[in-house]
Amino acid sequence: MPAGSEPVSLPRTWRPLGVRLAVSFFGTMLLTLCLFAWFGFDQETRDEFTPFQRGTIVFFVLLAFACGHALARSRVRATTDHLLVVNGYRSRRYQWAEVVSVNLPQGAPWAVIDLADGTTTPAMGIQGSDGARARRAARELRTLADRPHA
Repeated sequence: MPAGSEPVSLPRTWRPLGVRLAVSFFGTMLLTLCLFAWFGFDQETRDEFTPFQRGTIVFFVLLAFACGHALARSRVRATTDHLLVVNGYRSRRYQWAEVVSVNLPQGAPWAVIDLADGTTTPAMGIQGSDGARARRAARELRTLADRPHA
């Protein structure tokens, strides 16, 4: 093990902190602003909106919620048997033998997992914007990937 690294107990889950806070805060603020604007209109102005226009507004609110939820639910979960990577609404499960390395390059938006077949997969559960927390998570995951697995 590299100097200064501590053993990682399994199972372990890494989730992005900054993204989850931003989605919660800005989503709540945007919804509050829209509701204040809507109820700030007098009844006559609200009645001028057609059902199609109201439906369009509801559609975009639901779309924004779905995008925010997808970002907030991203995670990386390590167990003794496998590595589960959830990016948005897509989940991928990798056996430890498939994981070659884990990298979080300077300035990268998220960690990248190199796989044995020569491909890579993003690990959005470890966001570069989380700073030292993300670097520690990538280091822990790299330590797990470097361990011999039966």
